[in-house]
Amino acid sequence: MWKPSILLFCAAALLAEPVKVDWNKVIIESRTTPTLQVVVNPPLRPGSKIHDRTYQELKKLGADYVRYVPWLPYPRLAVAELEPPANGKTSWDFSLIDPMTIDFLKATEGHPAMLNFSTIPQWMFKTDKPVPFPADPDQPVWNYTQGTELRDLSLKELADYYVRLISWYTKGGFTDEFGKEHKSGHHFKIAYWEVFNEIEGEHDTTPAQYTARYDAIAGALHKLDPQMKFVALALMSPSRGAHYFEYFLNPKNHKPGVPLDMISYHFYAVPQPDETMEIQQHTYFTQADGFVNSVSFIESIRKRLSPSTRTTVNETGSISAEDMGQGGPGFVFKPIANAYWNLSGATYAYVYARLATMGIDIVGESQLVGYPTQFPSVSMVDWESGAPNARFRVLELLKNKLAPGDKLVETGNAPQFVHAQGFVGKDGKHKLLLISKRDREIVVPLTDLAGATATVVDQTTQGGPARVEQLSGDSFRLPGFGVAIIDWP
Repeated sequence: MWKPSILLFCAAALLAEPVKVDWNKVIIESRTTPTLQVVVNPPLRPGSKIHDRTYQELKKLGADYVRYVPWLPYPRLAVAELEPPANGKTSWDFSLIDPMTIDFLKATEGHPAMLNFSTIPQWMFKTDKPVPFPADPDQPVWNYTQGTELRDLSLKELADYYVRLISWYTKGGFTDEFGKEHKSGHHFKIAYWEVFNEIEGEHDTTPAQYTARYDAIAGALHKLDPQMKFVALALMSPSRGAHYFEYFLNPKNHKPGVPLDMISYHFYAVPQPDETMEIQQHTYFTQADGFVNSVSFIESIRKRLSPSTRTTVNETGSISAEDMGQGGPGFVFKPIANAYWNLSGATYAYVYARLATMGIDIVGESQLVGYPTQFPSVSMVDWESGAPNARFRVLELLKNKLAPGDKLVETGNAPQFVHAQGFVGKDGKHKLLLISKRDREIVVPLTDLAGATATVVDQTTQGGPARVEQLSGDSFRLPGFGVAIIDWP
């Protein structure tokens, strides 16, 4: 027997109006590039079981503005001069750094990339005693970045380090502090250089300190390569960073001639430890909406102070509550549910779509490789095989189907828990991005589906290639946590 609730549900479904897309009402021309970041860690080193497959997938993706970050837990993989120069000798050594960096530069060849050697040699800071680091390059250390004040307040020592580092990769080598030549033979082109990462947490850098250090480095590198562009700030908590944006984006706080090309900041959805997947699907999108509100506020500051400066949100993703405790005693890794990767991918797609309507230039998913003990929940590939997971496939879908120059058009009347955004491609063809915020199938009423196709990443495709579905009728069944792009002929 039909129950009244079921009858009401069916009646509502029959009466539901289709998604309304006004293909002629442009709200903005897209300037937003979807991309990713590559964080240096041991699985990316030559000889690892996933090295070859991971770099192959990166090259095949062909994304622009991929961000490359040798970061603080691995000093030997990130810092090229680990000991201070003394007694006529230096410690310059690229033997562990070069293999991954060159692999990255070759995998992204033909596309502008964004490099960020964010970790300053520890000896440049004033500390009570020298800070040790492991002899094993694969052993992480979380207390390397100590001290807040540089020993050379003129900042020449800091700027010279980065000039030599860049020269190693772009000028074939450099001359060290004692006049000795170090030849690399490298002549790569570096399009973007980002100055430091998550500065609120690393060395507790103040806005004034950061701006002075940025000016010293960007000013020196700009002289070395006038075509190089620079990225600044990389804040981990932009919603609490108004004082950084206000200070840094004010041209009065910079030396004349220092370029203010681009700012960056990050977003991760992070659930509470007791949240099940059922609850997390609510948390992730709610936090994403809060982040979008923060972006709107930051944009008001940027447009007021430095409107020509561009923006990249170059770490976008989610971190499981379990990962936040991975360094604690007795930690035991628990397998991650397959649905998580689709939820996280849908969250990235949602942030991308929302920021595209705001004119944000780059939205980078974080990150290519994570693994147990090193934020496995952020990984875009399987850390055992290097094969893509659903997060990678969502980025691939967005990158292959949507691009700067497309026109975003007015879109409304999407079903509850579905985000819909219409695009008109540069070729004039119509595309509709659909994102499910829930782990259940949602029927999306549409019109004129004859001849249309849907390209879908969902829990059936998981890490495999997106599936293509021929459409007809007057609706599309959007799978749970599905990301789909419908193309009209």
